[in-house]
Amino acid sequence: MYKAFYGLNDNPFSIAPNPHYMFLSDRHREALAHLTYGLGETGGFVLLTGEVGTGKTTVSRCLLQQIPDNTDTAFILNPSLTELELLATLCDELEIKYGDNPTLKQLTDLISMYLLNNHKNGRNTVLIIDEAQHLRSEVLEQLRLLTNLETNTKKLLQVILIGQPELQQLLKRQDLRQLAQRITARYHLLPLNKDEIALYVLHRLQVAGRHEPLFTRKAITALHKHSGGIPRLTNLLCERALMAGYGQAKVPIDHKMVNQAAVEVLGDIDVPGDKRWPFIAATALVLAFGLSFYLFNRSAIENNMSANAAIADVQAQSSLVNQTPASIPSQINQAAQTQPQQVQVATPVANAQQQIMRQAMLQSSSIDNAFAGLFGLWNKQPIIGLSACQAAQQQDLACYQQQGNWHSIMRLNYPAVAYLQDAQANVFYGVIVERQAEQILLQLGEQQFWVNKDWFDRHFSGTFEILWQPDSILPREIGQSSSVAQVQWLENSLALVNKRRARLLTQFDSELEQQLMTFQRQHGLKPDGIAGNQTLVQLNLYLSQQGPRLSASEVRS
Repeated sequence: MYKAFYGLNDNPFSIAPNPHYMFLSDRHREALAHLTYGLGETGGFVLLTGEVGTGKTTVSRCLLQQIPDNTDTAFILNPSLTELELLATLCDELEIKYGDNPTLKQLTDLISMYLLNNHKNGRNTVLIIDEAQHLRSEVLEQLRLLTNLETNTKKLLQVILIGQPELQQLLKRQDLRQLAQRITARYHLLPLNKDEIALYVLHRLQVAGRHEPLFTRKAITALHKHSGGIPRLTNLLCERALMAGYGQAKVPIDHKMVNQAAVEVLGDIDVPGDKRWPFIAATALVLAFGLSFYLFNRSAIENNMSANAAIADVQAQSSLVNQTPASIPSQINQAAQTQPQQVQVATPVANAQQQIMRQAMLQSSSIDNAFAGLFGLWNKQPIIGLSACQAAQQQDLACYQQQGNWHSIMRLNYPAVAYLQDAQANVFYGVIVERQAEQILLQLGEQQFWVNKDWFDRHFSGTFEILWQPDSILPREIGQSSSVAQVQWLENSLALVNKRRARLLTQFDSELEQQLMTFQRQHGLKPDGIAGNQTLVQLNLYLSQQGPRLSASEVRS
């Protein structure tokens, strides 16, 4: 209806997965690289997770285009199946014939025979399962049993699991630990930042035939704000905004149209509705800064009174301690650090303290607020209008995201923003501030709690991000052809990490290669014996002397 008005040949913001509109941001390319690496290994499971609409299916379709011709692919879109139904669906996808009312054993034998014949003929077999968070645990176990068929060098079936963040929680179950150990590559796909949203919108418009800008800069900012960087929501907002612009015969699309689209599509109610908004916003900002210290102390006092009333007859200290805020202005932090607020409770934790914790979890759904707390630990500030990583770069810091577990975070020893989930799979974010033995100090919003490893493992989704300050400009890679100085630096660095004496080298020898590959395996990197960008960053994270640490006793000298 509006295509001619905007000079378009097609509808650029349809939510249908049209391959012509495929847009791969840097993080999509990185996700694709992880999946490709996982398929290139000896087999097993590859994991791709991300929020709804972040582009997981886009990455999987791009992966399918890159799979070699000697590969047979089965794609399951509806995994809400029983074990028997899953095997039958796999047979259907691979065109394996079976009789009426087959048993589980008959289907398993047919699939095993197919995989052996494929291997004999030099062909690979890949199973891709979308929406894998809906898989039942017994079905996942059946998949694991299928991957038991292997040769001395590789498994005959490779499985790619694509799903929402709760899939990570599912794979943490004790009865699925064997499957979790077979995941050779994993990646969590994050939403697009504001710059990527601008490129995404421009890309889709260009594919549809329009090469001039159509959305103002403020409109792009509004798109990112309301969509949270999720491509699918961005499409819906753009579509509705284009309809509004067409109805008003107005070009370009401005932020007011995007704000109105957000009201209609998402039901957002915090969109400026009249001319009083700037005054209201400015007044609220002044009041927030002026009263933040008072309101926090009042809240802390009320929380302490409530908790103490509930646990007055208990003396033991809990693994949860409500302490001081760290994401408020530095002068308030300094005052709070000299007189920390504490609530001591017993095990099991009293109802009052549990309520405080639950409330803090519910109020910690903003990753920007979590990063504000992380910036505070570096004595830095977030920058309005910039993403966290862009703000970090402006202040000589770098962002680093990694998939891992408790030990991964403790090994790096940096404060981190942890991606967490509650019992209902609601996502929230916390800042890991400090470590003492098997406990960490976790900041949720303006409150801090001591939590033990068991609590953290139950809530951690597997993704965390840190800030760090590179000590020097890194080379692109260090390998067999690198200079003696770079080779010696690599030897010295690995020796320091492993707490051993460095050797004097004149070339990149086999022992250094083995040391490097061991380091790469320990950190989930491709063990290729070449110190590429990711390996060098990981090494420098250990070697850097700048910034805060979780445990001062573990800082390397």
